[in-house]
Amino acid sequence: MCAQRRGTVGSVTAEAVTPPSRRILREEGVEARVSPLELFFDLVFVFALTKVTSGMAGDPTFTGLLHGMLVLVPLYWAWSGYAWLTSTVDPELVLTRVVMFAAMVGMGIAAIATPGAFGEDTLAWGLGYLMVRLVHVALFAVAARGNPDLLRQVMSLVRALAPGTGLILVAGLAFDGTARDLLWLAAIVLDFGIVLGAGVEGWVVHAEHFAERFGLVLIIALGESIVAIGAGDFDLGVSEIAAGAVAILIIGMLWWAYFDVYALVAEKRFHEAVGVEQLRIARDSYALLHLPMIAGIVLFALGVKKVLEHTGNPMKEMPAVALCGGLALYALAYVAFRRRNTGSFSAPRTVAGLACLAVIPLALQATALVALAVLALIWTTLIVLETIRYGSYRQEVRSARAHHPL
Repeated sequence: MCAQRRGTVGSVTAEAVTPPSRRILREEGVEARVSPLELFFDLVFVFALTKVTSGMAGDPTFTGLLHGMLVLVPLYWAWSGYAWLTSTVDPELVLTRVVMFAAMVGMGIAAIATPGAFGEDTLAWGLGYLMVRLVHVALFAVAARGNPDLLRQVMSLVRALAPGTGLILVAGLAFDGTARDLLWLAAIVLDFGIVLGAGVEGWVVHAEHFAERFGLVLIIALGESIVAIGAGDFDLGVSEIAAGAVAILIIGMLWWAYFDVYALVAEKRFHEAVGVEQLRIARDSYALLHLPMIAGIVLFALGVKKVLEHTGNPMKEMPAVALCGGLALYALAYVAFRRRNTGSFSAPRTVAGLACLAVIPLALQATALVALAVLALIWTTLIVLETIRYGSYRQEVRSARAHHPL
């Protein structure tokens, strides 16, 4: 809650005349951390990620992959909107809890309907997603009362609602095939375009909270890829155990790639930035560039699921692209992440990303287990080389964080 003065204005206390919008905003100048409610909300989002993975697994074609990504993007966009929301409003208030619980219901409905979002469950998916977006805008509107800059940004969310949700519903209910897919894509482009076109001036963000929120959801997404290891339909044998072990090794390297140094440097620069520049970092480095990271993890989870089902056979085309392309996307997203935060270029991660793509032909010819092992070699080599090459800088960054936490 915002700090309130104890003085009086005539016969009315200053506390009594505090605008309602100020009473629900996070207090400025006070360190904000991720609350249990936000973690609870994130679990429903990750449930949606598991359904995206299972939906693509049930239709292992490039059309199925396209549909999975078209569903993932608006789900992530809605989740990131709540990261902005709870960085603005106090998540411990009853009103915020009610809104978050309502959003969890909507996200849960959309998650359950995700495998059939381009089929018989279009209406359920669209209505669940609409519910998530509506309560988000409603609470932001309450928070923006008396704050013209924030209200202007909230209006961009209102303008994005019609194409962002309406076109998806129309696409699913009135069209099929290519026309439906193009309308769904148009909905995403318009939704992003309207909100991003409004700029960042007026939004509110707490750097520590925002960085922590995105870091935690990345951990949970990596956990979802571990779930995929045990969620496939396969008989457990030596090769399946080996594939599961190799997959967990890769997931460990993916975690290391983010949390060892990159996340610390990015959060420090984020915290030190002020004004509009800090808001731009929140938009670019976190709200936008974490999307390909999450997408890469989801695609990798799909690939692992298919590897475990056919460890001794070559992979089919779509699962091979998902497995190798997902890891490539994850690596190249970090190249962009580093470029945005430091202005420097990561040659090792670029090479690693391209090397993952080069494994696709191998995955189509050799056994799935061999392809997975080669990918593990690429990522293990990358992490070992970075740890050695940047050893002194890494030690400096981690030591500074330990002695002077943000």
